[in-house]
Amino acid sequence: MPLISPHVVHLEPQESIAVRGEVPRAELAAFFEDAFHQAAAQAQEAGLEIVGPPFGFYPGCRTRTVEVEAGFPVPARRSSRRGPSPRPSRRPRRRAIHVGPYDTMERSHGELVAWMSEQGLEPAAQVWETYLSDPESHPDPSTWQTRIVWPVG
Repeated sequence: MPLISPHVVHLEPQESIAVRGEVPRAELAAFFEDAFHQAAAQAQEAGLEIVGPPFGFYPGCRTRTVEVEAGFPVPARRSSRRGPSPRPSRRPRRRAIHVGPYDTMERSHGELVAWMSEQGLEPAAQVWETYLSDPESHPDPSTWQTRIVWPVG
């Protein structure tokens, strides 16, 4: 049984504040925890409101070491504010909702790639994951939801 039900969406560009790193796969959970705390602190220091759930952005191919950016969406920045600059982020156009623990997301990614291939779409290297469920508030991993968003060519 598939884990996802892909569909097409059109998303507007969204500014964000994030922490970037190159991380071994085995250390991703620790990186995300630390990066979310750092990004939230940077947003607060800059006087920026967090306007959505946390995300992970993978700008390239995932190998044993993963290039990743983790943070939060923020409103468009006004030039009079000081502090860290949020980065503009381009939101891609194909998405699916993964429901379940994070360690089963590779299967959802594979299903999304297969679906895009069936549709004649070419997936780009970049992938966004938006973490819609807070594991601290929802301790049952089978209820966690992650939005996977993938640009296509």
